[in-house]
Amino acid sequence: MTTLVLGGTGKTGRRVADRLAALDVPVRIGSRSAEPGFDWTDRATWAPALEGVDAVYVAYYPDLAFPGAVEDIEALTALAVRSGVKRLVLLSGRGEPQAEASERIMQASGLDWTIVRCGWFMQNFSEGYLLEAVLDGVIALPVADVAEPFVDVDDIADVAVAALTRDGHAGRLYELTGPRLLTFTDVAAELSRATGRQITYVPVTAEQYAEGAIAHGVPEEEVEALNGLFAEVLDGRNAHLSDGVQQALGRPARDFADYARANADAWARP
Repeated sequence: MTTLVLGGTGKTGRRVADRLAALDVPVRIGSRSAEPGFDWTDRATWAPALEGVDAVYVAYYPDLAFPGAVEDIEALTALAVRSGVKRLVLLSGRGEPQAEASERIMQASGLDWTIVRCGWFMQNFSEGYLLEAVLDGVIALPVADVAEPFVDVDDIADVAVAALTRDGHAGRLYELTGPRLLTFTDVAAELSRATGRQITYVPVTAEQYAEGAIAHGVPEEEVEALNGLFAEVLDGRNAHLSDGVQQALGRPARDFADYARANADAWARP
């Protein structure tokens, strides 16, 4: 079974692809730089990427909460059905109405589907747009200090690979979180302990965040979308735990403290 991994060079996708390759599962990377290439903004690239594929891991870029995502997922799902794909695994967002709309599209497709619905990634602090903030020692975001059940991307990848390669996961919606709720102040404290230096969390306005992010090279349209996502999702709606990792894998989810200790080198200034 050839598996297409969309977003195969991203945080979750590259981990999914590596795990599939280790299991000797034929993998096709879905990215603009792959051959054949795949580009969410160019639907002409979709059919060649899906040709001969049995299963697809769907990680939408930049996020299912962004405008146009639902229409793209609807078009991709219909094409997957026509192309003979048998199994879809969707990376979804917890507490995002547009993401849930995308989930319903796949659930109605007639294919074997699995939804992997996740909270905010721990790896945003070590591999994503918050890395520079941690290196600078100040995490400044336009959100109240609400609790969030941050989830480890390695847990997400393990669940996705199980759904792509094993029986018993079709028709399941796994809601993945870490094992405890943390505010951003709590996160800063965990990162301080792991790195041995002081890291603080500072709430800012959306305008202040945009100014700082653009100064660090984040594209203006992405900053605007992130501000909208912060306002929509980081309002306390996700301040509860789920046991999706335990359900899917039979083991507990990874704790943020373990993640922070394991990634301490990422926050060491050269």
